[in-house]
Amino acid sequence: MIQERAFWLAWAQIPNVGPILIKRLYQQFGSLAEAWDARPDQLLAVEGIGLLTAEAIATDRQNHQPDRLLEQHEQKNSHFWTPADPEYPPLLQEIPDPPPVLYYRGKLSIIKDLADLPAIAIVGTRDPSDYGRRWTRKISSSLVQNGFIVVSGMAEGIDTEAHQSCLESSGQTIAVLGTGVDVVYPWSNRKLYQELIENGLALSEYPNGTQPDRTHFPRRNRIVAGLCRAVLVMEAPQKSGALITAYLANDYARDVYALPGSLDNAKSKGCLTLISKGAQMILGESELLELLGTLPQLDSTKSAQPLLDLSAELAQVLQSVSTIVTHSNTESAAFDAIVEQTGMAAGLVSSALVQLEMLGLVSQLPGMRYQTH
Repeated sequence: MIQERAFWLAWAQIPNVGPILIKRLYQQFGSLAEAWDARPDQLLAVEGIGLLTAEAIATDRQNHQPDRLLEQHEQKNSHFWTPADPEYPPLLQEIPDPPPVLYYRGKLSIIKDLADLPAIAIVGTRDPSDYGRRWTRKISSSLVQNGFIVVSGMAEGIDTEAHQSCLESSGQTIAVLGTGVDVVYPWSNRKLYQELIENGLALSEYPNGTQPDRTHFPRRNRIVAGLCRAVLVMEAPQKSGALITAYLANDYARDVYALPGSLDNAKSKGCLTLISKGAQMILGESELLELLGTLPQLDSTKSAQPLLDLSAELAQVLQSVSTIVTHSNTESAAFDAIVEQTGMAAGLVSSALVQLEMLGLVSQLPGMRYQTH
C-alpha cells in the first residue's frame, strides 16, 4: 500500500496528467505502480493518451523517484490520503476524477463516520439575501440534528452560514477548500475556520501553503459533489459556481435539491432554473428530511439524465472542439484553433473549457490541446 501511495503522488506531478487520466491509468493497469513502468506504446491503450502524450509521460517520469518523492512530501505535508489509503472517502473514489492526493486537517473521526452517515452538500451564492441565509441556517441545523454530515466550500455567504450553523448545533461539517488546508480564505472566516478544524474537518487537493487561485474553486466543486449523497442549492443566480456543483452532482448520480425563491430576486434565478429542469424543490425542513431519508443506495453504473442544458457559450465551445477534431482528423484541438472557430475572446474560451472539463465533457492534453469524451 505504501508503494502504491507513492505512485498516486508521483503521477500527480506529471505535467498535463490530471485526475481523469490518472484514474484511467489505474483502471487500465490495475495499479499505478504498473502504469509507471509501462512503455509508451502500452500507454496508448488508455483513453485520452495519444502518441505525443505517451512520449511526454515517458520523458517526465524520469525526473521523479516515487519513493523519494513520498518521503520528501510527507515532511512538508504530513496529513494526506491517496485512493490507496483506507481512510480515503469511498464515495469520492467513484467519481471519474477523484483527487489523487487529498490533504486534511481537523477532526478525523468525521471521515470514519462518512461510512455510516450520509453527507449532504449545501452550496449557494456568496451574497445571499436574508431569506437565503435564514433557510440555510434552518436546513443546516436540522440536517446535523438528524444525523447528516454537512459539506460546503467555506466561501462567504451560503457556505459560511451552513458551516456556522452546523457548528452551533454541535453537528459535523466538512469544508472543501480551494487553498491549502493551512490557508484561511476568505480572511473574514478566520474565526470560523479555527472552530471548524477543532470540531469539523477541512479537505483540499492542494498542498500546504497553496494560496487562492480563481481556477481552484471550480475544481473543488467536484469534490464537494463527490463526497455527498445529495446537493442542496440554497440560493444562486444564473451564473454561479453552485450551479457547476449541481451539474457535477447530477453527473455523479447524486440527487439535487433547490430552494425556491421569488422571480423578482435575481439571486434565486439559478435555483428556479434547476427546479424547472428536474431538481427537487425544498419545501421545508420536515419534507426535505423525509425525502433524504428515502435516498437509495448509490449505483455507480446509473446513467444520469441531463439536469440542465449547457449555456450557449459552453455548447459552442464543445461543438467547436468536436468539429475541429473531426475535420482535421486529429485526436485533439489546439486552443488557438478553438478560439478561431468560435470567434469568442480567448478568456471566455478558456473559462468555458475549464467548466467543460469539470463536467467531464472535455479533457486537456499537453500543449493546450483539448479532446471531447
